[in-house]
Amino acid sequence: MSYKKYKSPWMPSWRENTWDKVDQKWDLIIIGGGISGAGILAVAARSGLRVLLLEQADFASGTSSRSSKMVHGGLRYLKRMQIKLTRESVQERQYLLQTAPGLVEPLGFIYPVYEGNRPSPWLIEVGLGIYTHLAPDAGHYRRLDSVDIGMMAPGLKTRGLVRGFHYTDAQTDDARLVLRVLHDGVRAANGCALALNYTRVVDLLRARKRVAGVRIHDKVTGRTLDVLAELVINATGAWADKLRGKIHPKKRIRPLRGSHLFFSFNRFPVYQAIAFSHPDDGRPVFVFPWEGVTLAGTTDVDHRLPLDSEPSISAEEADYLLQAVKTHFPELELTKDDVISTQAGVRPVVDTGKTDPSAESRDHIVWPEPGLLTVTGGKLTTFRLIAVDALKEAHGINKKIPAPDADIQIMDSFNAHQSISCLDHVTVRRLWGRYGAAAPRVVDSSPELLTTITGTPYLWAELVWSARNEAVNHLDDLLLRRFRLGILLPDGGQSLLPRLKSLIQGDLRWEDARWAEEVERYLDIWRVAHGLPLNW
Repeated sequence: MSYKKYKSPWMPSWRENTWDKVDQKWDLIIIGGGISGAGILAVAARSGLRVLLLEQADFASGTSSRSSKMVHGGLRYLKRMQIKLTRESVQERQYLLQTAPGLVEPLGFIYPVYEGNRPSPWLIEVGLGIYTHLAPDAGHYRRLDSVDIGMMAPGLKTRGLVRGFHYTDAQTDDARLVLRVLHDGVRAANGCALALNYTRVVDLLRARKRVAGVRIHDKVTGRTLDVLAELVINATGAWADKLRGKIHPKKRIRPLRGSHLFFSFNRFPVYQAIAFSHPDDGRPVFVFPWEGVTLAGTTDVDHRLPLDSEPSISAEEADYLLQAVKTHFPELELTKDDVISTQAGVRPVVDTGKTDPSAESRDHIVWPEPGLLTVTGGKLTTFRLIAVDALKEAHGINKKIPAPDADIQIMDSFNAHQSISCLDHVTVRRLWGRYGAAAPRVVDSSPELLTTITGTPYLWAELVWSARNEAVNHLDDLLLRRFRLGILLPDGGQSLLPRLKSLIQGDLRWEDARWAEEVERYLDIWRVAHGLPLNW
């Protein structure tokens, strides 16, 4: 689809225009605007279906903006003999690297092995041999000695080092990946697909003992509407039981929290990912460079707090992660004062009753019920396969829904080397990856704002474009998901607000009182979701 005739699916006044089109019978209604819901919309739209996606908060506001940012096969899944999941994951990683350069980028991994570590170096090498041959063009691993590691990972401890390995995976901005998939899917449908955020499903409609549609409430305008569909897909992730509970009381989901710490790159410089075992329990922990900061993660604990509350890292999790990096980078003498932000996300894992949360499978599952299909579990990397499996199951339930092509394209492809204005090639590649067909328009819309926001990779022009054209309803949509200022900047972007107000207040049609409310809302969310834990 040519960018020269580009039209944004979320132009100014998009919400009013979209609501005028909602009241019709759809082939599919998808509930949930995370990566699984976005992927299902994209596959359905490209299969010729009329599809409506509804998200109760902002797109990617749940798990899909709080992941570990990795697009990977999951080397640790081989240890549990989950060969199928690993093979699918590395193949999808290669697909995403080829389809969305600038958004999904290669990431080198160093795996040091120390005395007393399990598994042994030879077993790790066998695993890496399998791992790097499961996907075409996946690259190779290589051995590293202490000199190699000293140069490639300065500061990493070498005492007790037995061997090291290097291999390649990938990383992304998870929230932007969701938005890009939604953007391309809606555009591909030529008016037959809609995606609405801040639209809550308050009930399921029934006819002849099956789900026949949904009752929705627009949290922005207060409107309520009944909408019918051939099939409703529940892609709400960790919230899946809440919706299924309206027709089936048995709970199937075990919400698990994964938390992360973010450090200033200057204080904790790493140039590629480094994976190692935690000194206490041997769980895998990693650090890697991301968007100009250093990310350390992750934990895996049962999340027993209300799902509708902002998840946040606990003091125990923060201690756990800090101990891991201090043990493996002793020369840096890192302390809690070096942590600039945090993040916690709740994973939708299917509960099989295992004592150890980390032992639960990360594979996805599809549950069919009359008129309702629930899709949950799985990994960020395999979202396209999850969408294809869901629509295959949908076809089995309702033959009016065509079975999708297993190799269906989920995003438009662009040459990331096409020049845009006078920008350097790194910035151009990133813009094509994040915005796809919209990339030239992002720059052309504000040519006077092609300067980088200090401490971030973002241009001021991007924030202005996003406020106008990317379904922004609240300030946190812009600062936490369209962009990651709440993570990347120690003050969460507070110092930027005066200039940002002058640039976007008019586009958002917010009076001063509304702006003040949005700032207060944003800071409240930022402190809970990305601040340091209380009593730490």
